[in-house]
Amino acid sequence: MIKAKKSLGQNFLIDNNILNKIIDITDIKNKTILEIGPGTGNLTSQILKKKPKKFIVIEKDNVLANNLKINFKDQIIVINNDILKIDENTLAEDNLIVFGNLPYNISTEILSKWIINLKDTFWFDCLILMFQKEVADRILANFNTSNYGRLSIISNWKLNIKKICDINPNSFFPRPKIESTLLFFSPKKNYIKIKDPKYLEIITRIFFNQRRKMLKKPYNQLFNGNQKIINKLKINLNLRPQNLNLDTYYKLACEYEKLRN
Repeated sequence: MIKAKKSLGQNFLIDNNILNKIIDITDIKNKTILEIGPGTGNLTSQILKKKPKKFIVIEKDNVLANNLKINFKDQIIVINNDILKIDENTLAEDNLIVFGNLPYNISTEILSKWIINLKDTFWFDCLILMFQKEVADRILANFNTSNYGRLSIISNWKLNIKKICDINPNSFFPRPKIESTLLFFSPKKNYIKIKDPKYLEIITRIFFNQRRKMLKKPYNQLFNGNQKIINKLKINLNLRPQNLNLDTYYKLACEYEKLRN
């Protein structure tokens, strides 16, 4: 019996109904697939039944990676490494369909890295990812709600996001203490162009650093009270960070980028 490692945030998905639901979300026959954290290979087995063209898995745990090589032989390519250390653009020539039961402790870091590193062309066709429900709620949050923040803004910049379902703790071994949520991400055709995404990171970090305070202080810190930008974007500085919609943040990042260059 494989023992899950708490340090790697391992919870293995064992519910066949959920596994089947995941592989039926999009057509994967003859496509190039990437699975993050396959663990004991439960989802891996189901994906193989759909006959993908090429199948890459990334597993950080040495024991699990070795088991996957033994159990699946040449049906999959096993990369025994940390997903955060891998340049996803170099994994395959084709666009990937990505599946991931992401470790809860680094799920937001993985998603943010992928989005911030995105070029003008996308390296994936879609992402089918599982998150802690609380994190998924933040990703999906609309402005004027308490869950809305940096993660909502960064996630929705270049991606359309759809909730598939919530998943009960009983669907995993070991059983986590919290619910999970499955999300589907696909590339947006039109989005506000920010040349260097680091500016979006800076803007959102400073604005949400004190999310209960009015916008005036972070705005002055970043833009030195520039009235032209306030007028152009029609910003009311008496509002709070959660009251500005997504596009306003993307436009603020563009304005900040112009000032810095």
